[in-house]
Amino acid sequence: MCTLEKNGNVFVLILTGSSNEDEHRLGPAVIDSIMSALSQVKAQATSGSALVTTSRGKFFSNGFDLAWAQAAGSRTGARDRLRHMIDIFKPVVAELLSFPMPTIAAINGHAAAGGFMLALSHDYVLMRRDKGVLYMSEVDIGLTLPDYFVAMFRSKIGSAQARRDILLKAAKIRGEQAVKMGIVESAAHDSEEQVVEASMRLGEQLASRKWNGQVYAEIRKSLYPDICGLLGLVVKEFVANSKL
Repeated sequence: MCTLEKNGNVFVLILTGSSNEDEHRLGPAVIDSIMSALSQVKAQATSGSALVTTSRGKFFSNGFDLAWAQAAGSRTGARDRLRHMIDIFKPVVAELLSFPMPTIAAINGHAAAGGFMLALSHDYVLMRRDKGVLYMSEVDIGLTLPDYFVAMFRSKIGSAQARRDILLKAAKIRGEQAVKMGIVESAAHDSEEQVVEASMRLGEQLASRKWNGQVYAEIRKSLYPDICGLLGLVVKEFVANSKL
């Protein structure tokens, strides 16, 4: 599940669990909780808001809840449940790509598969230097990738070699390497507290610009036409300046 806090103009969405070792798996209940929190943020947002998404413990998110899928009791049932998670996670990605404010993912630990995708859906990604990895496990566990996952990687990671290593080699990318690959903004943080603090500072800096949220969202959508097209996000012309 998740909780929502607010510090000044920065909203903080926190993936929560029953213990510090919780993997924050993206099952239906968690996905619904995230969507509800994002709706609350939009309802309360003003010009000059920002969003930081983080979690507690060892994991940022370890991806879809495969145990829930397998609990269906049959191969067909498991595939149906996996497809259901893929389908209901798609609106989360669409919401973040059209969100009316800057967004930051503060990765305190491992971000794997859908968790990696959740992080990439933000404008900025900050990681710990000492712990945590980015990892796309699909080739290791024998699953193909949804089309919108692939489009996100093409949109957000410019290097074809980096995409190959992440998707076809299942490379486990640590913080400093992720910075060199252009995936994350920074990894100069040695604790969960430091990466969250750095993300909050960035959020406050971006919020202080007081950009119009709709203008910000439309410009973001125009940057990533492939993934936005797959998600049905249409770029709209919008003028916030009353003198034009």
